[in-house]
Amino acid sequence: MAQREYSMRDFYFWRITLSLTLASFFVFAGMYAVQPLFPVFVEEFDISVSASGLSLSLTIIGLIVGLIVLGFWSDRSGRTIFIKLSLAGATIPFLIIPLFDSFMLLLVLRFFQGIALAGLPAAALAYLSEEIDKRSVHAAIAFYISSNALGGMVGRVMTGYMTDHFSWEIAFYILAGVGFLSLAAVIFMLPASRFFKPSTLPFSSDMKAFAYHLKNPALLLFFGLGIVLQTSFTGMWTYLPFYLEAPPFSLPLEVISYTFFAYGLGVVGSPLAGWLAGRFGLHPVRMSGIFVMVTGMFVTLAPALWMIVVGLCITCLGFFTAHSLTASSVSEEVTEHKGSASSLYLVSYYVGVALGSSALAPLWNSTGWVGLMILLACIPAVYVVIIRVIRVKH
Repeated sequence: MAQREYSMRDFYFWRITLSLTLASFFVFAGMYAVQPLFPVFVEEFDISVSASGLSLSLTIIGLIVGLIVLGFWSDRSGRTIFIKLSLAGATIPFLIIPLFDSFMLLLVLRFFQGIALAGLPAAALAYLSEEIDKRSVHAAIAFYISSNALGGMVGRVMTGYMTDHFSWEIAFYILAGVGFLSLAAVIFMLPASRFFKPSTLPFSSDMKAFAYHLKNPALLLFFGLGIVLQTSFTGMWTYLPFYLEAPPFSLPLEVISYTFFAYGLGVVGSPLAGWLAGRFGLHPVRMSGIFVMVTGMFVTLAPALWMIVVGLCITCLGFFTAHSLTASSVSEEVTEHKGSASSLYLVSYYVGVALGSSALAPLWNSTGWVGLMILLACIPAVYVVIIRVIRVKH
């Protein structure tokens, strides 16, 4: 009897979804855990605001390098091996960094940690598209991406809380423990690939596949959307701690870290987006998500703290709706070299993270929160308008 892809009615669908959700939770908790610590690094290591952002942006650069390289290897060597190695390699730096009082070493290890972190996103989306049937894969991807939001939220909140009460070093050790638990769970829960077909082509063929993807106008639009969405979203969260620790709010780090609970709307938004897309289509729901995100960013311009929190929640709901459906569209658009296509989307997505965490310091220094947020809210809206104009002309 021929094997078939898993559907939501199958036990293994839920094993796959849960195991990748756990892995994604740790990867994104570890990736973004330093974001609320930027003011702490500025004070403890006597560095600039933009330099503190390197603790995230260098991790993202390492991640981009890893996505490109590991995306190739994933198409040849399989999916699950890279997921397991990713978790192991991402855990070790959290044990080493607290042992040394060196920001330069922290940056170096965060860069290599980024390369290790890439193993999961380079393989996970391709694995899901191969093992899950088309009617259920959107739901699986939505759960996977919602765990991105949950991991990013818990990582930031936990790190901020533990740093305020103990130290950032203790927070890193806790992350290492979570990493080992996630690795053990994946080893025992994630089934081996059944439909993976290793590529036997030389790497030059993969480069041609990359070039082929980059000549696909539909994919280019998705890649560009990934950049602008994440630049705006990351830029908002990068400078929020600096904004809230200064007058008139003067909030401590623990309280600032609680604002990251807004990511809980992302946990809800991704599965909800998958369900709505099944009823109304990917494009209209994705556009609605972008509109909601932009609206939320403008709400954060309000002077009242509770309005800022509401704006953050609205922004998270819209962002994760738009992001999850854009990732689904990439997987749906391609029929071969899925690993490299997913990697290219994630590369564009994390280019946005790097830009949002480091490139906006001059704007922040010159215009503050209001100028920064107006620009970041306008970027996705202007991008969508430009794309619609281009499509009308063609």
